Amino acid sequence: MLRELDVKKTEIISEKNGVVKLNVKGKPENGEANLEIIKFFTRNYKSPVKIIKGLKSKKKVISF
Repeated sequence: MLRELDVKKTEIISEKNGVVKLNVKGKPENGEANLEIIKFFTRNYKSPVKIIKGLKSKKKVISF
Protein backbone atom coordinates (compact mmCIF):
# COMPACT_ATOMS: atom_id res chain seq x y z
CA MET A 1 0.00 0.00 0.00
CA LEU A 2 1.25 3.41 -0.85
CA ARG A 3 0.16 6.87 0.14
CA GLU A 4 -0.02 10.26 -1.58
CA LEU A 5 0.14 13.46 0.46
CA ASP A 6 -2.81 15.78 1.17
CA VAL A 7 -5.69 13.56 0.03
CA LYS A 8 -9.29 14.30 1.03
CA LYS A 9 -10.38 10.71 1.69
CA THR A 10 -8.96 7.22 1.92
CA GLU A 11 -9.62 5.26 -1.27
CA ILE A 12 -8.28 2.39 -3.35
CA ILE A 13 -6.43 3.66 -6.41
CA SER A 14 -5.45 0.27 -7.84
CA GLU A 15 -5.67 -3.43 -7.10
CA LYS A 16 -3.63 -6.09 -8.90
CA ASN A 17 -2.38 -9.57 -7.96
CA GLY A 18 -3.36 -9.15 -4.31
CA VAL A 19 -1.59 -5.78 -4.01
CA VAL A 20 -3.83 -2.85 -3.11
CA LYS A 21 -2.63 0.74 -3.49
CA LEU A 22 -4.37 3.38 -1.42
CA ASN A 23 -4.50 7.09 -1.01
CA VAL A 24 -4.74 7.56 2.76
CA LYS A 25 -6.27 10.58 4.47
CA GLY A 26 -4.33 10.28 7.76
CA LYS A 27 -0.91 11.77 8.31
CA PRO A 28 2.04 9.39 8.54
CA GLU A 29 2.67 10.62 12.10
CA ASN A 30 1.79 9.00 15.43
CA GLY A 31 0.13 6.07 13.66
CA GLU A 32 -2.67 8.21 12.13
CA ALA A 33 -2.29 6.70 8.65
CA ASN A 34 -2.18 3.15 10.06
CA LEU A 35 -5.37 3.78 12.02
CA GLU A 36 -7.05 5.20 8.91
CA ILE A 37 -6.06 2.08 6.91
CA ILE A 38 -7.51 -0.20 9.60
CA LYS A 39 -10.75 1.82 9.73
CA PHE A 40 -11.03 1.85 5.93
CA PHE A 41 -10.74 -1.92 5.52
CA THR A 42 -12.95 -2.64 8.54
CA ARG A 43 -15.70 -0.36 7.15
CA ASN A 44 -15.52 -1.59 3.58
CA TYR A 45 -14.90 -5.31 4.10
CA LYS A 46 -16.83 -5.74 7.37
CA SER A 47 -13.96 -7.72 8.83
CA PRO A 48 -11.40 -7.00 11.55
CA VAL A 49 -8.04 -5.98 10.10
CA LYS A 50 -4.54 -6.14 11.54
CA ILE A 51 -1.31 -4.67 10.16
CA ILE A 52 1.17 -7.55 10.34
CA LYS A 53 4.20 -5.88 8.80
CA GLY A 54 5.15 -2.31 7.88
CA LEU A 55 3.92 -0.19 10.78
CA LYS A 56 6.59 2.41 9.96
CA SER A 57 6.71 1.86 6.19
CA LYS A 58 4.70 2.86 3.13
CA LYS A 59 4.42 -0.83 2.23
CA LYS A 60 2.27 -2.86 4.61
CA VAL A 61 1.06 -6.42 4.99
CA ILE A 62 -2.41 -6.71 6.45
CA SER A 63 -4.51 -9.63 7.61
CA PHE A 64 -8.30 -9.94 7.54
